Amino acid sequence: MTEPAITQTHGTFSMSCRVEAAIRSKPERIWRLLTNAQDFPRWNSTVSRIEGQIREGERLTLHVPGTTRTFAPTVSDFVPNERMTWTGGFAPMFKGVRTFKLRPHKDGSTLFTMEERFSGLMLPLAKSAMPDFGAVFEQYARDLKREAEKGGETT
Repeated sequence: MTEPAITQTHGTFSMSCRVEAAIRSKPERIWRLLTNAQDFPRWNSTVSRIEGQIREGERLTLHVPGTTRTFAPTVSDFVPNERMTWTGGFAPMFKGVRTFKLRPHKDGSTLFTMEERFSGLMLPLAKSAMPDFGAVFEQYARDLKREAEKGGETT
């Protein structure tokens, strides 16, 4: 897999978007990129700013280019170099859960997976105001892959 692969599902009260990308870098290097909030805008074109520290229990404020809207998830699961989860919203009305997973391969590469699941009674009304997560996730994965593979490093 050289290009990020996108999978999307849509239901009345749920929807999800998932991206997978093979990255020629070790999980530790990718993890450092994913957990350094201040450095995010330098390499990730889908985020203009993150306020807060990316660690378990912390609340973040994400700023997205081209809009004044912000997103305020809480880091609800955090296993270094393996996975983390960001959770936002108020169930049962509207909830978003974004998971990040890193799966190392013997050749030194890593399978990066990011998935966001939205659910709730307000989702049918909110869908029309939501961006195309497929395009956003694909760009996110491309940016991460480019930065993690810079200089051919695998550490």
